[in-house]
Amino acid sequence: MDITQDTIIGELVAEDYRTAEVFKKYGIDFCCNGNRSIANACENSGGNAGQLLNDLSSVQNNADKQVTNYQSWPLDLLADYIEKKHHRYVEEKTPVLKQYLDKICNVHGSRHPELHKISELFDITAGELAMHMKKEELMLFPYIRRMVESHTRKTELRPAPFGSIQNPVNAMMGDHEAEGERFRAMEELSNNYTPPADACNTYKVTFALLKEFQEDLHLHIHLENNILFPKSIALEAELQGHQIK
Repeated sequence: MDITQDTIIGELVAEDYRTAEVFKKYGIDFCCNGNRSIANACENSGGNAGQLLNDLSSVQNNADKQVTNYQSWPLDLLADYIEKKHHRYVEEKTPVLKQYLDKICNVHGSRHPELHKISELFDITAGELAMHMKKEELMLFPYIRRMVESHTRKTELRPAPFGSIQNPVNAMMGDHEAEGERFRAMEELSNNYTPPADACNTYKVTFALLKEFQEDLHLHIHLENNILFPKSIALEAELQGHQIK
């Protein structure tokens, strides 16, 4: 892809995930707000568009680093991957982080009151993500798999109980945006997950895990917002067009 100031961020990261590191460096959200152009994002963030374009080109020209081409994956495989990798990650790490946050709040909360707010925000995230993932696993992802099967076998697609796939997709993307805002708040409260000088080992591990959790969530949301969802919407439109004919 030729990169210009008009390039849409989400489309670029979908093609080459290595470029995500450049957008992180410039503080530009590529997952929840990936539908913006580079020019628009730089205008809002105050970044230097020319330097950003140079950095993106350098990453694309670096052949040493291989990148997984999620764009080429069948939609049912991508849905399976998100569920088995990213959903499981959230399920495994959430109780660990809640336990660690409770502990450092009890020990360090009087000197670092921001920990209580971080813990409160993560508790909200834990509950919201659990419901969000169940909706995907029980409703949205099965429908995506049925669409792929219908397309492969040339059979009629049974209507979904939620109407157009655009309906649950809009709801899921709204959830993603809310999570993005919560993690931006946690990032700010924790000084980009930098432990203070008096931090114990548990404090340091907790912040490292929070940062890892956010990075995993960025990829998780990117795969859905920028690849799985738009391709699923396009596939549904294609299948319905064939059935009308």
